Amino acid sequence: MLNFEGLGQGLAQAVATPPTPATPPVPVINAGAGYTGAEVIGMDSHRITVDEKAIINCRADLNQLVPFKYDWAWQKYLDACANHWMPQEISMSRDIALWKDPNGLTEDERRIIKRNLGFFSTADSLVANNLVLAIYRHITNPECRQYLLRQAFEEALHTHAYQYVVESLGLDEGEIFNMYREIPGIHAKNAFEMQFTTELADPNFKTGTFATDQRLLRNLIGFYVIMEGIFFYVGFVQMLSFGRQNKMTGASEEFQYILRDESMHLNFGIDVINQIKAENPHLWTTEFQQEMVDLIKQGVDLEYKYAEDTMPRGVLGLNVNMFHDYLRFVANRRCKQIGLPEQYAGAKNPFPWMSEMLDLKKEKNFFETRVIDYQVGGALSWD
Repeated sequence: MLNFEGLGQGLAQAVATPPTPATPPVPVINAGAGYTGAEVIGMDSHRITVDEKAIINCRADLNQLVPFKYDWAWQKYLDACANHWMPQEISMSRDIALWKDPNGLTEDERRIIKRNLGFFSTADSLVANNLVLAIYRHITNPECRQYLLRQAFEEALHTHAYQYVVESLGLDEGEIFNMYREIPGIHAKNAFEMQFTTELADPNFKTGTFATDQRLLRNLIGFYVIMEGIFFYVGFVQMLSFGRQNKMTGASEEFQYILRDESMHLNFGIDVINQIKAENPHLWTTEFQQEMVDLIKQGVDLEYKYAEDTMPRGVLGLNVNMFHDYLRFVANRRCKQIGLPEQYAGAKNPFPWMSEMLDLKKEKNFFETRVIDYQVGGALSWD
């Protein structure tokens, strides 16, 4: 039997002498390091000015979005919101019929589709993890953070898109999503990228010194310039080539929308990198530039091996030698965008049509190819 004797007296005492609330600890910020946004909010009439803002190591209130210092970051956020789409708006019916037809696709074509779904399905998760666990807390500008939050959502959206394609085609989900642990060409790219996240995700890592600020800059180049600016491009060319031949049109359109998102991510990342360089020119040493050139060259080599693995024979009007030229052309462009010298003399673009893929008209495709029986917020039941 439960004993309730003395319970009322204990409650009365508790009411009479409420416990003293614990004083929250004040976060300690290393000298030179920036705020994170998790600091204790104190009473202060000081209002932020534009001159107090900085991309990294800013010691001003990060919760005050305005006034804007980097109008380009806010505009990219607005552009990304205007570019909104959802994977299930795109019909997969033709893809399903073609995939189920024993004579619909060759084994080489099926290999390309499965390999790319295997790489991209986890690559975008790695990018999202890097944003949330590493980059976000070290970028000390609220308008840039606003875009990073939108980008993180889009990375989740892309993973959703790959899952939608995998489910629609009835593929083995375990096989596709575990390829980054089973296929050497996929594993090598993802393992290469993880080096950039591991260090910055350490809770003890703080910017504010020459060495740590360079490591943050290295991370940004590793993910924006190499992962999103080089590692995605063999797969983009391959998957969009299906659509150009009127095959796997749904999956191809998914990748076309993803390419458009990733192009915006890349451009934002390059702007951030160049802004950090402008505000901290001492970081851009000759030795650091050479290190970045070496990383980009390593990325090109890894992506070419991926092209060899996904396309051992010519297919879709493509062959692996075309990617030898294309990756060097792309790498030259990436180097130039962040102020490094081009590394591959005479590299040409064998796929000029890729630029057309960024001009996809959302309104036109909505009515021609998209599923329209979906719900918008106002039609949902929130009970």
